[in-house]
Amino acid sequence: MTIESDHDFQELKVIGRIVARILQEMMQRTEPGMTTKELDGIGEALFESYNVQSAPKITYNFPGYTCISVNEEAAHGIPGDKVIQPGDVVNIDVSAERHGYFADTGGTFIVPPTTPQKKRLCYATKLALSSAANKARVGMPLNGIGRAIEKVAKTKGFKVIENLASHGVGRALHEEPKEIASYYDPNDKRLLTDGMVITIEPFLSTRSRMVNQLDDGWTLVGAEGNLSAQYEHTMVITKGKPILLTVA
Repeated sequence: MTIESDHDFQELKVIGRIVARILQEMMQRTEPGMTTKELDGIGEALFESYNVQSAPKITYNFPGYTCISVNEEAAHGIPGDKVIQPGDVVNIDVSAERHGYFADTGGTFIVPPTTPQKKRLCYATKLALSSAANKARVGMPLNGIGRAIEKVAKTKGFKVIENLASHGVGRALHEEPKEIASYYDPNDKRLLTDGMVITIEPFLSTRSRMVNQLDDGWTLVGAEGNLSAQYEHTMVITKGKPILLTVA
């Protein structure tokens, strides 16, 4: 969507702050021995306490309130009986709707103990998000986002998952501009415009450039032994730095 009024902006700030707080609390309350279903239950209770709706559930009938992906799972992991173990790479993606406005955020963390490679992966992915956001200004090409992400990935020795993308958001979970690639696509001639609301969500990985869907119809996985990280903010495009909405 494109922001057309102060009301739009204020509503997006509220839902953005809520999803950020839900993500933060779920990450803080994750413990070894907990199932991903139990972790999602914490999310469910938080959705209810903030009086918001799970965006993937109301949009796509996703079988969970949040997407929780572990290790080889890169995205759209269904909460279930998987037990979280020490050393696991866990990603939580939280998106919600309130008063007809949507915001989307996500983050990856390591359940202690960690390793130098896992630390580097998370650091590089955070850096890719920051670098891409710095390129997201009015009049700049959309493909500059992917160029920035790809540059960081190469510099830090990781790969970009090419079939997972950033997207427009605001009045729906996914809307125009759709499929903002996390790599440089010279054929994408679209430009960023004032007030445009988008996500930026790089997925960096240790081995895989592509992910495949499991038979459950949702979970996207890389090659065996692959690890990936994702960080995501919903933001508003301006003539200067974008306004990040998904901050607690």
